[in-house]
Amino acid sequence: MCGIVGIVGNREVAPLLVDALKRLEYRGYDSAGVATIADGRLDRRRAEGKLVNLEQLLAANPLPGHVGVGHTRWATHGAPTTNNAHPHFTDGVAVVHNGIIENFAPLRAELTAAGADFVTQTDTEVVAQMIAAHIRTGMDPRAATLATLQRLEGAYALAVMFDSDDGMIIGARNGPPLAVGHGKGEMFLGSDAIALAPFTDEITYLEDGDWAVVTRAGAEIYDHNGNRVTRASQISKGTAYVVDKGNHRHFMEKEIYEQGEVVSHTLANYLDFAGGRVKPDTSGIDFAALDRLAISACGTAYYAGLIGKYWFERFARLPVEIDVASEFRYREMPLTGTMAALFITQSGETADTLASLRYCKAQGVRIGSVVNVVESTIARESDAVFPTLAGPEIGVASTKAFTCQLSVLASLAMIAGRARGTLSDADEKAMVQALVEAPRLFNQILNTIQPQIEALSRELSRFKDVLYLGRGTSYPLALEGALKLKEISYIHAEGYAAGELKHGPIALIDETMPVIVIAPHDRLFEKTVSNMQEVAARGGQIILITDAAGAKASTLKTMATIVLPEVSEIVAPILYALPVQLIAYHTAVFMGTDVDQPRNLAKSVTVE
Repeated sequence: MCGIVGIVGNREVAPLLVDALKRLEYRGYDSAGVATIADGRLDRRRAEGKLVNLEQLLAANPLPGHVGVGHTRWATHGAPTTNNAHPHFTDGVAVVHNGIIENFAPLRAELTAAGADFVTQTDTEVVAQMIAAHIRTGMDPRAATLATLQRLEGAYALAVMFDSDDGMIIGARNGPPLAVGHGKGEMFLGSDAIALAPFTDEITYLEDGDWAVVTRAGAEIYDHNGNRVTRASQISKGTAYVVDKGNHRHFMEKEIYEQGEVVSHTLANYLDFAGGRVKPDTSGIDFAALDRLAISACGTAYYAGLIGKYWFERFARLPVEIDVASEFRYREMPLTGTMAALFITQSGETADTLASLRYCKAQGVRIGSVVNVVESTIARESDAVFPTLAGPEIGVASTKAFTCQLSVLASLAMIAGRARGTLSDADEKAMVQALVEAPRLFNQILNTIQPQIEALSRELSRFKDVLYLGRGTSYPLALEGALKLKEISYIHAEGYAAGELKHGPIALIDETMPVIVIAPHDRLFEKTVSNMQEVAARGGQIILITDAAGAKASTLKTMATIVLPEVSEIVAPILYALPVQLIAYHTAVFMGTDVDQPRNLAKSVTVE
């Protein structure tokens, strides 16, 4: 969500930084700022709200300098105030940051004990404070930055300036994207190629763990251990596309990799990470007064709603009815003023979903929408809008929009649980803490399972049919996994509740049938294992997606066992979406299909 731009140039950079930030507005933000260095002095301008406010501030009080950084912020730690806006300054160090520093609390306590005076509520300030503390011990800026990076946990993209060196910016990446732009006598940093398109089309994308020293002469790139590394540059088409694929083969792959970042920003919109609580609900929907909730959506969004049903009923004890939107209004469900309706959509323009919304609204039902485009028709016609902060999703097969929808629904179930008195303080705190860790785990999972899934997908591309099984919240994930595989590889796939296997689908099981079982080691695991045994007894090829405890507990022979981290039940559906997305993606790549624009499908379905 947040956007970063840096320029080491030979002209006044403040206006250029603002223009570049405008190209990152699609990512979403609630404050903005720029900082420059001139004559050995750092200075900055920051403003709440949209970039026009920052432009007005700069018009009234210009900011000189040929080296600078700019930032658009979506608040996570700390309210969206001017004081919390980036860049952050500490003793001659300026920092802008995208992501979440997960261990900011112990680092802040450590620095405070050593005499640091924190002036913001943000997690980012610990980066500036720690770099400055290292410099005070005699380290140069490079050594101080590396020492700080090696203490950070979480996801981050950083750009750092120093008043002691007016010709350098240091950039670092671990999760959120960061690119180096190559110019003639000028160099640039940016969150993506779109931001850098006015300046250059030659781009080098940093890899996770990289940090780069950017000067007018070029960029020196180092890994997390401080070793010099080489990263290839490429010619970007950022000027031709609204969103650039970066160094990914397809938009779908890029969007899979963005999930850690966008999920973190979506969760931060609803949860107080530092306090371990849900944020106060300002939607106007009184969950405590509801006697039931109706959820309606289409496709992947419908499967998100199915998972949401489990959460609302378990954590808020709120009965939920859920329908695909194309059926909702035609079955003429009785509606009352003591219920609410929740509609889930990526585009906010889906025709069936909009028709269902209007059906409910005409009967006086209060309307909420979980939507990725807050200017859309469905958002405008809703009483309450719960945004997913996924940013533009170009790939037709939804990935990051789905996990952001799950993030919103998990948050709303907790909000409803608090309102209805069914969620204790201890449970709330534990669930928030578990969700805070999800963005980091996305990156960990990607780094761990990618090679295994590529090899597995090569094998799956030889089959004509695939079954997916799951229990509890893993059942909708089985449906979603089957949908993904169908959408982009054109392999026939079906998802079933694992307990339904013996009620029909087991007739299909033989040695030519891969069965993908989604089974975290939770309270339902043993039941799912019994269904796996039924598959194994009939020669089915089992692919098990589980955690270390589940892998150890299962003694069945598998075609592959994909091991994910052990996580809370509230987090599992969000993270277990990743392997089913990757399986579909890599299988489609091996099949040679059009991954981003599969046949017969559109991103937004605007007809019934």
